[in-house]
Amino acid sequence: QVQLVESGGGLVQPGGSLSLSCAASGSISSFNAMGWGRQAPGKERELVATITRTGLTKYADSVKGRFAISRDNAKNTVNLQMNSLKPEDTAVYYCNAGQAWTSSTGINSYGPDYWGQGTQVTVSA
Repeated sequence: QVQLVESGGGLVQPGGSLSLSCAASGSISSFNAMGWGRQAPGKERELVATITRTGLTKYADSVKGRFAISRDNAKNTVNLQMNSLKPEDTAVYYCNAGQAWTSSTGINSYGPDYWGQGTQVTVSA
């Protein structure tokens, strides 16, 4: 079993920045990738950013160039730096962990097996 605990989130004005962190514990060896997903009211949950143990990353088109994911394998943590935030980024953000399939071109697919409890991010003036 894997436990994921998020921290960060909150209220920020449009154009502002926010950082999220997630700490994993338990069966760490059962996954090779971690990431973040989000779910806005009335919408399906979507993957936002993913990173493998080797540092390969993948981003949703909607956040490319604005969000940056990083991880510390020694501490089993993953961070999401969110810049130039927009009102449409408002959602509950969930840390996740699972198996990623990669090739020389990057992450081909990723299927989260574990999810955290979520943290609210609100972008509003």
